[in-house]
Amino acid sequence: MNVKEKRVKTVVGALLLLWLVLVLILGADDAFSRGPVELPLPILAGFLTPILVFLAAFWTVGPFREFLMSIDLPVMAGIQAWRFAGLGFIALNAYGVLPGLFAWPAGLGDMAIGITAPLVIYALRRRPAFATSVLFWVWNLFGILDLVDAVTLGAISAVLGIGISAEITAFPMGKMPLVLIPAFLVPLFLMLHFASLLQARRLAVAGRVCRWPEPTFRCEPVEA
Repeated sequence: MNVKEKRVKTVVGALLLLWLVLVLILGADDAFSRGPVELPLPILAGFLTPILVFLAAFWTVGPFREFLMSIDLPVMAGIQAWRFAGLGFIALNAYGVLPGLFAWPAGLGDMAIGITAPLVIYALRRRPAFATSVLFWVWNLFGILDLVDAVTLGAISAVLGIGISAEITAFPMGKMPLVLIPAFLVPLFLMLHFASLLQARRLAVAGRVCRWPEPTFRCEPVEA
């Protein structure tokens, strides 16, 4: 890794930390909180803003784009394995904290991605050409759909007051520590899916797949 790549990696790491700290500060101040049956605009802003910044940076900042294109695909898939924690949504529904309209689809979808992530990692390590396969695209697109679906159902539940009772809607997602999910983790997981698909597309177009057999980055024919 040359000096330029190290600098980009350091800047990206610092921005991620700054983003997390900002969400923690705003969350602690209840800046994302809205009562039941209110449109959760602060959460939607916290969800959309980092994604828009990410996409703008990808298309306009060359070094950042190259950094994303060099991240090891199994590493990005491995981070998605944390989404098995979506089981917590179902548990919160059982305890009357979150409505089933939001908790069950979000929880089951996240668990599906989390459970299958190790299989995707294995496939990528065993056969790098898996990165250009239809199955890899389907897995990432399903992961994106699950996250978008969870945010949409959460907003609908909060606005319409659909839940276990008139008081139990998705509005607790605007409070700490749950607000970290829509304002930090969900956008981060979406970025990783986007980066994986963009990298897979470039590899397919180039007819080559790449991996990181330390300490060097190596690309091989797509048939490998």
